[in-house]
Amino acid sequence: RIALELPEPSPRVRCDRTMVEQVLLNLTRNAIQAMEEHTAAPQRLLTLRAAAVDSRWVSISVLDCGPGIPPEVGRQLYTPFFTTRAEGMGLGLAIAADIAAAHEGRLDLQARPEGGCRASLILPLDAAAQD
Repeated sequence: RIALELPEPSPRVRCDRTMVEQVLLNLTRNAIQAMEEHTAAPQRLLTLRAAAVDSRWVSISVLDCGPGIPPEVGRQLYTPFFTTRAEGMGLGLAIAADIAAAHEGRLDLQARPEGGCRASLILPLDAAAQD
């Protein structure tokens, strides 16, 4: 299942659409793969959420109900070529973090207390679009 949590009006960011799309596709793919491997089908829920964090920042989050992030994995998430998957190259999150930084933002991955992971792309709000 997919849940969308999008405010009206949607917060706007100034970004390279293709690059940000690639980050969000990577985060979504990771979430789906985590749930496929570790979560029974009826409990699989992928939530896509956008929200203004404050007057300067927008958070675009992908939330899953997978196993979360073990601490030993969390310390290496952005390390190029680190992967927990046999077929993975270990570049997705490193590239995603670089894309976030290139947009003066950041990538934040955290285990959720209720289980699963929250991956958030934090980008500067486009103040000109809000006027």
